Amino acid sequence: MKKTLTTITAVLLLVGVYAQDYPPILSLEEQTELFNKNLEWKLDNVMPEIMRREGLEMWLVICFENDTDPVYRTMNTWPGDNARRLSILIFHDSKDGFKKLSGTWHGSYASGYMYENIFTDRSNGAQGQFEALADYIRKADPENIGINYDNRVIDDFTHVNGLSHFHYEKLYDALDEKYRKRLVSAKEVAIGWFETRTPWEVSFYKTMCKITHELIKEFFSTEVIIPDVTNRNDVRWWIVEKIRSLGLDTWFFPSLDIIRSPQNIAKYGEDDIIRRGDLLHCDVGIEYMGLTTDMQHLAYVCELDEEDAPGGLKDLYKKGLRFQQITMEEMAEGRTGNEILVKSLERGNAEGLQPWQYSHPVNYFGHGSGMTIGRTEEQEFLPGSGEHPLYNNTTYALEFSVTGTMPEWENAEVRMGFEDDMIFINGKARLIDGYPGSLYLIK
Repeated sequence: MKKTLTTITAVLLLVGVYAQDYPPILSLEEQTELFNKNLEWKLDNVMPEIMRREGLEMWLVICFENDTDPVYRTMNTWPGDNARRLSILIFHDSKDGFKKLSGTWHGSYASGYMYENIFTDRSNGAQGQFEALADYIRKADPENIGINYDNRVIDDFTHVNGLSHFHYEKLYDALDEKYRKRLVSAKEVAIGWFETRTPWEVSFYKTMCKITHELIKEFFSTEVIIPDVTNRNDVRWWIVEKIRSLGLDTWFFPSLDIIRSPQNIAKYGEDDIIRRGDLLHCDVGIEYMGLTTDMQHLAYVCELDEEDAPGGLKDLYKKGLRFQQITMEEMAEGRTGNEILVKSLERGNAEGLQPWQYSHPVNYFGHGSGMTIGRTEEQEFLPGSGEHPLYNNTTYALEFSVTGTMPEWENAEVRMGFEDDMIFINGKARLIDGYPGSLYLIK
């Protein structure tokens, strides 16, 4: 029976029975054109500003094909997002203007039309690339040279250690002694590049969040979930297939959690069949145009005689919305993630919300690089990303949970997880496409 229903669902989806209000998806050709134009603008306008803010004169990005530095894949034009053989990018804030250079084996073509090639003699192979780079550095005489390496703290949310030890040794050997001493970590510049959104990306994120919201709205309905028939895994695969049918991709395999009352546990156990009376919690994120979303929403599966969720669940949901508001109010330009963590938890606990905060950047990667507020496993001072300040034009997954006691569920303690994408812009935090004001209801 289950297989039959799943097959029918798939067929109905393909023929378009489940019409949702999805924004039109751009063709691959359109995506490529827009991505490249946006990249060119960002390299010309955002990159120099970040390097000057952090006092870095030159930045090197060096990696091999199929062993690509996470930064590199965000810097070269589509339709390719991988390195070609030995790939070298040089960003130089020179007295003659900001320079975007390529020392890549296949020339600037492999990195993008906006790069100027400095490697022209292939007779000495990859070694010649390092020699060409060293020669350029010798002539440019930069005060400092940033590389993608930082060992000051173990930090999951920086993505700034893309330079392999092999490439570091080759670079070091090629440089004169005076320039070896000028090698510094490019950590803060790399984070700035990852986290800063262009005006076009700010607008496009609205479309991405709208798509993700429509996706969640569709599968949190009886069009996809049949109570007492559909199981948790059916829905997870439906989400993946739906995203693929839109021409997009997931950045992680979606999850769906069943939170069950003690009464229903006694009746059904803790099986994976979605039952009437269950609280559902999803975690979904898509990839589109080199950017990502990350969202957690909640739905209640009504009993046959119910028109709404139990009051206790509704009250807890309101507490979640309240803590969402508190966190955004505490996000002030220049504050670190650790400072926002302390202030938001203090206010949330004072209001009896029992919050747990673990918000993170979302940008090129779903777990992106930038200012981070707490961790799922700890609510304490976070070295590295927790010390990073909040800047304008940056995007985050506002992720947290609140806990409360459910009178209708034999006073069981329930923890609700929330997450949606927000932007800090013009000195203020705001949700990019809002958040549901109440639980989804599956009747």
